[in-house]
Amino acid sequence: VQLQASGGGLVQAGGSLRLSCTASGNILRSNNVGWFRQAPGKQRELVATITSGSTANYAESVTGRFTISRDNAKNALYLQMNSLIPEDTAVYYCKGYYFGSETWGQGTQVTVSS
Repeated sequence: VQLQASGGGLVQAGGSLRLSCTASGNILRSNNVGWFRQAPGKQRELVATITSGSTANYAESVTGRFTISRDNAKNALYLQMNSLIPEDTAVYYCKGYYFGSETWGQGTQVTVSS
């Protein structure tokens, strides 16, 4: 059982990044899979989730700037991040479900410089 997140990096404020998450099995084909993030000294927080029918839900702080999408054929999940700000700096994690249990990827670091 593996979730692999990628696409993080260092970007200037106002820039964009696209995160990808791929998985073995059907982990990312479940309902309400999504992206979370954790900044240093803070708790992990929801960024965006997406239902099986591709209805998205966003944290207020990223609404209008981030877009979550999924490709069930590729068992993949994406997060397009635009207009990045320093407050978006965090380790980003993708979450899926393996036989109903939450399954997390290893995280990818996103750093936004001012």
